[in-house]
Amino acid sequence: MFIRTRVLLSLSAVSVLVWMVGFDVAGAQQPPNPPAKVTVTPTPVSTPPPIEDDEVIKVDSDVVNVLFTAQDKNRRLLTTLSAADVKLLENGETQEIVSFSRQVDLPLSLAILIDVSASQERTLPEEKAAAIAFLETVVRPSKDEVCIVSFTGEATLEQGLTNNLTRLRRAVSSVRFNPPSGYIGGGVMTGTPPISGDNQAVQGSTAIWDAIWVTSDEILGPAPERTRRAIILLSDGVNTFGKKKLDDAVQAALRSEAVIYSIGIGDNFYSGVDKGSLNKISERTGGRAYFPRDEGELRDAFRQIQDEMRSQYLIAYEPTNQNRDGSYRKIEIQLSNSQLKNDKVKLTHRQGYFAKSGAKK
Repeated sequence: MFIRTRVLLSLSAVSVLVWMVGFDVAGAQQPPNPPAKVTVTPTPVSTPPPIEDDEVIKVDSDVVNVLFTAQDKNRRLLTTLSAADVKLLENGETQEIVSFSRQVDLPLSLAILIDVSASQERTLPEEKAAAIAFLETVVRPSKDEVCIVSFTGEATLEQGLTNNLTRLRRAVSSVRFNPPSGYIGGGVMTGTPPISGDNQAVQGSTAIWDAIWVTSDEILGPAPERTRRAIILLSDGVNTFGKKKLDDAVQAALRSEAVIYSIGIGDNFYSGVDKGSLNKISERTGGRAYFPRDEGELRDAFRQIQDEMRSQYLIAYEPTNQNRDGSYRKIEIQLSNSQLKNDKVKLTHRQGYFAKSGAKK
């Protein structure tokens, strides 16, 4: 899997090449001319196996913070919950909540991933327009940062993490449909012989899980404390190539504490979208999937994502199990308010964490 900033970067070499080629991080000044292309052979990186389908994050503190959202049966966000409405369990044992608040002002680190394969040919202009409108509404230059990644069989970093809206608009505007060799439009291929070598693996392919993996692991990286992280994925969800599987992408997103919001969009908006995969990767990371049927619903999906990111609750608790044994701890947030139970309110949150290892200092 590659990621490039108009430069191809490997999964394992991104952090070194970022410094070498003038990667733009958090609004740093870029040179006037783009860096030359460099190709590096990717090195597979192993990821730990999932634990009984529970997703995990590492917490480097004796106090555990958990962000969650609440939705009614019509998927409307609830913003009036109190600590008395919920209870929190760790490994099945009730924990005392030491802090409960609605978080509307946390800094945001966001990655927008845009599929530029053949399935997006007709809808890409609408996707770009909606993404720019979203950025102009959401990004607070003093607090937030965003990166733009396009992908087919490889990922291209169009813009590193920055709070500069001008650069972000320019990056989204520069995203282009990337047709495979022999493609003449409308889903039609010529009789061109297959390309050999590495290009054959990339041309005409869509490596969604690789793109999420490398974005989470090498661009977003470990999350600073009290920062919301999210990936907005614009794709039909049909993964046809890559080293990583859906589980690998989920684990990478959770290591970086990134929620994935999927916008399932393909040719003519609705055709050929893999709803199952997009629902799965969103739900397992604490996000949601949207399936717009036209441009209006596409823009509405972005608006709902914006609302949800500004309507989260933060619970903090000190685990009764204070052993620093590196063990996996399962988290469950339950409703204690019977009326909310009857209204079938749904709570969405991460499912667990790893305790710290070693003695307390």
